Amino acid sequence: MHVLETLPMRIMFTVHGKPQPAGSKRAFIFNPKGGGRARASVVDANPKSSSWKTTVGWNAVKARNEVGLHELLDGPLRLSLVYEVPRPKSHIGKYGLPRASAPSWPTAKPDVLKLARAVEDALTGILYRDDSQIVHEELTKKWGATAVLHVMLETIEGGRT
Repeated sequence: MHVLETLPMRIMFTVHGKPQPAGSKRAFIFNPKGGGRARASVVDANPKSSSWKTTVGWNAVKARNEVGLHELLDGPLRLSLVYEVPRPKSHIGKYGLPRASAPSWPTAKPDVLKLARAVEDALTGILYRDDSQIVHEELTKKWGATAVLHVMLETIEGGRT
């Protein structure tokens, strides 16, 4: 197999909507009807994460097509995820400005690691073969006008496509 070294590639896209966390799993043991071995089924603890992952995946496909990526990225990757979440109404004072008592950063659940896991899973098989290729990751959760996610994925020099 011949692998060509390529220039670093950067894929950027935005996903609108409320991000959903992943990472926590629930396992169920069930016995098939008519006998047989008991089996385990593992599902995401958050039922909303599936539709969020699909939304992220569709946006990733569009971005992949825009940059002309025809194969999955291989090699080390850098991922940057910036989550913007709207402030609660209780934070807003007169003239639509944040109250002096409003926090500077959104520290309520979900945490950025669980949010990132959902995105990493959604991009697997669409932009890269496995999320273990991510060797550098930057995660930010901040206040914004609406719920939105900004994604930037790039190859690191010496990586392959």
